[in-house]
Amino acid sequence: MIVGIGVDLCDVSRWQTALSRHPGMAARVLCAQEAARPAQSQAARFAAKEALVKALGSPVGLSWHDAEVLVDSSGAPSFQLRGAAAEKARRQGIDAIHLSLSHDGGMAIAFVVCERG
Repeated sequence: MIVGIGVDLCDVSRWQTALSRHPGMAARVLCAQEAARPAQSQAARFAAKEALVKALGSPVGLSWHDAEVLVDSSGAPSFQLRGAAAEKARRQGIDAIHLSLSHDGGMAIAFVVCERG
């Protein structure tokens, strides 16, 4: 059963402008491996975190680092949850989180579906 869905869109040039205006923003919002990626991938990961918040229903006390986007050997993205995000997912009985990322034409998008068995 679908428990929540979320989608978010991020303009890559706007992301880059925000990073240049606010030193340290990447480290506040992204985990180390996420921040090491190119700007378009960073923007997609920011969008993924925003989409996850929507799918979970805005968990109280959520830190940006409570959700990290990982990529498996085939390139498929997934979340590693900790802290408030993991607790909210546990309380809602969520046992699967599906994540899709894409970037093209200067835009990055993320779509999240949370499921309970």
